[in-house]
Amino acid sequence: MVAHKLPNGPQNHPWVQTFQWMNRPLEYMEDCAKRYGDIFTLRIGPVFTPQVFISNPQAIQQIFTTDPKQLDSGEPAGIRSPLLGQQSLLTLEGKPHQRQRKLLTPPLHGERMLAYGELIRDVTVQVSDRWQIGENFSVLPSMQTISFQVILKAVFGLEEGPRYEKLRERLIAILNPKAPLLTALMFLFPILRKDFGRWSPWGIFMHQIQQIDELIYAEIQERKQQSDPSRTDILSLMMAARDEQGQPMTDIELRDELVTLLVAGHETTASSLAWAFYWIHHLPQVREKLLQELDGLGANPDPNVILRSPYLNAVCCETLRLYPVVMLALNRVVKSPLEIMGYELEPGTLVIPCIYLTHHREDLYPESKLFQPERFLERQFAPYEYLPFGGGNRRCIGMAFALFEMKMVLATLLSRWQMELADSKPVQAVRNGALIRPSGGVQMVVKGRRVYQQQPSESVSSSIK
Repeated sequence: MVAHKLPNGPQNHPWVQTFQWMNRPLEYMEDCAKRYGDIFTLRIGPVFTPQVFISNPQAIQQIFTTDPKQLDSGEPAGIRSPLLGQQSLLTLEGKPHQRQRKLLTPPLHGERMLAYGELIRDVTVQVSDRWQIGENFSVLPSMQTISFQVILKAVFGLEEGPRYEKLRERLIAILNPKAPLLTALMFLFPILRKDFGRWSPWGIFMHQIQQIDELIYAEIQERKQQSDPSRTDILSLMMAARDEQGQPMTDIELRDELVTLLVAGHETTASSLAWAFYWIHHLPQVREKLLQELDGLGANPDPNVILRSPYLNAVCCETLRLYPVVMLALNRVVKSPLEIMGYELEPGTLVIPCIYLTHHREDLYPESKLFQPERFLERQFAPYEYLPFGGGNRRCIGMAFALFEMKMVLATLLSRWQMELADSKPVQAVRNGALIRPSGGVQMVVKGRRVYQQQPSESVSSSIK
């Protein structure tokens, strides 16, 4: 019999739940999962709408395959931000969302994506050449710089110059705020989103957006006036794309999708890379296997060869499993009564596939707290068992590009530098707004340049089995 009530969950005041969620999200979710199981209800501010967290793979499969007319994300599910804009792929729903997704998919996949391999490698080499041998440094800022430059050059198509520098400075200011907790609270509680001029936090935020918009719209207008069909950056490909009616994207749509790609792809990729460097150097056996595979690819391997390297792929997948940068898939809002796991959910209820809890199910990932890349060599996980980029019609459109960038950066840096962790203290996961990043940014020390060592392919293939 279907129960006409919400799943169980904490009974303390929503403000207490909100505090615990903001302060220690991973531990809070794990505590709830131990007490209530695969499905539980939280009420997190500001409006305390019931939010049903789900980590059951079959239920997640149901969520990912349910008709968007009955269950969908976008602005009705609370996905909104003045930075992203109203035409962002994340905020749209229904047919407008489908249209934008079709227009944006080609530039981020296949041969077009592989064409950015040399650009990613060049940016990585340029940034890492600033490292000083023997000095401790935090990996995360370097990864942020690499990710940011890749986006500005591959996505925006900007060459270094005045507009590049202005956009870089203003985007960094808004993406890496000096008071990240205050920024997170402003987005969580509408009452804090009051523009009292340049001296107020929200007023400063809105002014930063205005400055960014002026630069982006100026770039779009310049591209239109100086059309160059030979350009291969993602902005140019987006401007050339046409929908089924032969219509291009509007300037507002271009602006919102550019910012969405930036927000979704900057800090996420950088944090994932920092985690990868930690685990690779924390576990010597992982590092040795990976270096052996990379040495077997040759001195300057083709990006397509790097993309298909099995152990490198397993390391990236395990990095995204253990501490997925995004803890939750996008909220879905129930539009008509929906039964999930024996519960009849009413319209207006928010349904949230929990990536972190699913990735730590012992029935799927035994000893889930351990970093074991071999998991991804031994079996293939279903898209509702392994979902670092979400799923269904809301799976991250930049998934292939993000994985490609991770592999190119790791292969380039590990092949060029000998590094080790600065100390043996375990690195903890800490909240950074809506994301999870490694505490301290992963402190490392560069020991010296690494000399390429050719490996026979037979030993490489046997070493990763």
